[in-house]
Amino acid sequence: MEEKSTWARLRWPIKAIIIALPILAIGYWAMQSGKFDTKLAVKPDSTNINATGPAASGPESTRSFNYQPEKPVDGEYKGVVEVGASGFNSFVVNMDKENRWEIISKDFGKSFAYEGLATTEDIRKGLKDYIGMMLDKGVKSKNIHFVISSGAQKEPKTTVISSELRKMGFVVNLVTAEQEGKLALKSVLPKAYEENSFVVDIGSGNTKISWIDGDTKSEEAPGAKYYEKDLKDEAVYAEVKKLGEKIPASKREVCFIIGGVPFELASQTRQGEERFTVLNDPTSYKADKIKTKSGVNIYKALKDATNCDTFVFDWDANFTIGFLLSLNK
Repeated sequence: MEEKSTWARLRWPIKAIIIALPILAIGYWAMQSGKFDTKLAVKPDSTNINATGPAASGPESTRSFNYQPEKPVDGEYKGVVEVGASGFNSFVVNMDKENRWEIISKDFGKSFAYEGLATTEDIRKGLKDYIGMMLDKGVKSKNIHFVISSGAQKEPKTTVISSELRKMGFVVNLVTAEQEGKLALKSVLPKAYEENSFVVDIGSGNTKISWIDGDTKSEEAPGAKYYEKDLKDEAVYAEVKKLGEKIPASKREVCFIIGGVPFELASQTRQGEERFTVLNDPTSYKADKIKTKSGVNIYKALKDATNCDTFVFDWDANFTIGFLLSLNK
C-alpha cells in the first residue's frame, strides 16, 4: 500500500513535467525569434543632425538640421540685388559688426531680359522696383548693392543691365566664379562646421564648390543649364565628380548646398518654415524639367565623389549675402 501511495504522489508532477516540456520549448523558440525580429526593426537612434555630425538614416528620410545661427546685436539693414543668369533676386538682411546676420526679406524674381523679350525700360523699371522695396524695408540707399554673378556675365544682356544701373548712380560689382564660391561659403558655412564640411552652389550658369583648407578653396563646374551649351549628362557628371574628389576626406561629413535646383528639391520635403532642410538621396528625385534633371545629375556626381550623405539646404543663404559680409569691416 505504501508503494502504491508513493506512485500516486509522484504521478501528477511527472505528467505535468511531460506536458510542460513541449510548451517551454515552443516558448523558448518564440522568444528567440522575437529577439531576432526586434533587431531587424530597430530604427536609427536619431533623425536629427547636430554639431557632432550626421545621424545614420536612409536616403528617403526627412532629416532635420538643428543648428541655430546667432542673432545679430544692434545690427543695420543692408540690401543686395543679384543679377543672375536666370533673372533678378534680392535680399534684405539685418547685420551686425560681428557678421551675425538674419534675413529680413527675400524675393526671387523672374526676368525675360535674357530671352530678348525685355526692353531697356523694362529692365530699368524692374530695378527700380527692387530698390523701392528695399527702401520701404528701411534700407538706406548707401547700403543697397548690386552684384552680377559670374554666370550672368556670360549673357549679352548683362552689359545693358550694367549700363542702366550706372545711369541710376549705382556701382556694379562683378564677381568671378572663384569669388562666388568663396562668398557662398562665407554666407552658408557655420564656424562649427568649418573643419568637416564643404559648400556647393548649383547655379544656372555654373556650379561652385568650396571648402576651407588653411584658406578658402573654390572650384568651378558647369551649371544646371549646361544642356544649352550642348554638354552631355555623362561628360558633366564626370567633370563634377573629378572636381568633387579634390575635397579633402576630412571635409566631407556635411555639405551645405544652395542654388536654384537645390531650392526645388528642398521644397519637396520642407516640414514648415525651418531654416535648414536635408535633401534626399539624388536617386530618389524624379524630374520632369530638364534644368532640374541636369541639376540632380550634378548633385549625384558630388555625392558619388564625396560619399557625403548629408546635403543641407539653407533657405536664407546666398553668395550675395557673403558679398555684404565681405564689405563689413
